[in-house]
Amino acid sequence: MKLPAPSSLSATVLASLLVLAACAKQKTAAASGAANTMAANQVVATYNGGKITYGELEVEAKPKIQELQNQMYSARREVLERMAVERIVKAEAAKKNQTEEQYIQARVEAIPVTPPTDAEVKEFYDRLKAANRIPADTTLDSIKDQLVQAIVNQQRRASVQKVIDELRTSANLQIDLPPPRVEVAATGPARGPGNAKVTIVEFSDFQCPYCGAAYTTVEQLMQQYAGKVKLVFRQFPLPIHPQAEKAAEASLCAADQGKFWEFYDLLFKNQKKLDVSDLKAYAGSAGLDATKFATCLDSGEKKKQVDSDVEAGQAAGVNGTPAFFINGVFINGAMPIDEFKKVIDPELASR
Repeated sequence: MKLPAPSSLSATVLASLLVLAACAKQKTAAASGAANTMAANQVVATYNGGKITYGELEVEAKPKIQELQNQMYSARREVLERMAVERIVKAEAAKKNQTEEQYIQARVEAIPVTPPTDAEVKEFYDRLKAANRIPADTTLDSIKDQLVQAIVNQQRRASVQKVIDELRTSANLQIDLPPPRVEVAATGPARGPGNAKVTIVEFSDFQCPYCGAAYTTVEQLMQQYAGKVKLVFRQFPLPIHPQAEKAAEASLCAADQGKFWEFYDLLFKNQKKLDVSDLKAYAGSAGLDATKFATCLDSGEKKKQVDSDVEAGQAAGVNGTPAFFINGVFINGAMPIDEFKKVIDPELASR
């Protein structure tokens, strides 16, 4: 089994750990911009007798500046982790008088690869076909060997990651690069204790499939950290999801009757059925007064609140969903639960 060179190997593993899973493109979180060296009322542009001040510029540029700062932190973090892993591997390889590639290869090859069953190959084929990753007329038999190899390669990649994770643990690797933080108002429907040490502010879209995937992770987090974490939900319906806006309004109409979280559950469990008629049908399932709910939804009275959430998200640098701010630390997309715990556990320990 041929493995990539050590630098590419560790980069590959880190990339797999940090892979994005979000509706629309997103970057990593952001703090506020560089120190303001100009007065807010200083004029930075003039036109036909009009003017633009530095303060006005800062308001408009803030989301983009934060996005760029997010990228800078992400780049530093990725490079730092790669550097640390490479040095750990180099030290362990030297103990055995091996090159880094030889050492990793020996560790990985010690982990057995299990040939996939016919049922596993068929399930993989069906998933690829459903996702339009292969031509519709491609038969299972015609690509079975390639599918088997792909599944085996997935196992090998998992083995590489397992080895790297074991090395990180045995070396007691600690990453102490402080993450940037963003001030995000915890305004909206909330669960968990008001005095919790950790507050998660989630910007989400009820029609976004990645938000649907994150829904399960969030529920697991709230169970595991019961009594320790507060969750605040803020609306961020994306233009690419035509039913998301009304679903967001509907959830706020439900909140007026004290049933936000019941309605939230129904929406995420029925993401493909979010027509207005569906939303009104869910009102009964959530135990709402259907007439009051319909009046609220049809009036559009909650649109202003939804727009306010979107504006707040954009000001914090959000441009995709789901987006999480854990005590101001950004988590991008539908990440595995361990990525959330990496932020939550230190926050609980330090407060």
